[in-house]
Amino acid sequence: MGTIGRWAEDAIAVLDSLTQGRQILVGSSMGGWIMLLAALARPARIGGLIGVAAAPDFTEDLLWPRLDPAQRQQLQETGAVTLPSEYDRAGYTYRTSLFEDGKQYLVMRAAIALDCQVRLLHGMADTSVPWQTSLSLAERLTTKDVVVTLVKDGDHRLSRESDLARLGRTADELLDRQIRNASF
Repeated sequence: MGTIGRWAEDAIAVLDSLTQGRQILVGSSMGGWIMLLAALARPARIGGLIGVAAAPDFTEDLLWPRLDPAQRQQLQETGAVTLPSEYDRAGYTYRTSLFEDGKQYLVMRAAIALDCQVRLLHGMADTSVPWQTSLSLAERLTTKDVVVTLVKDGDHRLSRESDLARLGRTADELLDRQIRNASF
């Protein structure tokens, strides 16, 4: 069963076993939370972070408050609830274990001690994760090198050609800077 802790462990295992040197991690939506957890676990291995509509603590701060009393009761009684999604006709099924496990990995309650380049991209037309989440994340990061880019007409996925080009330019910028810093 998928949980925040298990996915973070998987990301850390990939970082440890399949990479060398400092890495730039990219995380979209829930992946932004996983990216942060991996970076916190291996800060010396992280050269930069790129969050696309990053949703740290989403189980507690975004999803749980959206559940109505009947959905919460269903989750308690059956261990799962399926919610409608604009991205999947069948909806997304969330299990009790995801909510319970997520509480152990909350990062938005205090300063996030990372010292690397961070770029946060967020669509202001995102109906899944409010763009203010990226601003809150930027405030909690201890690094001084944080840039938040808001895309006025961008949705949650930021997957239009222009959005992907922006993501590519952002990655190129971090990679170029990392290469320059490594050569000295």
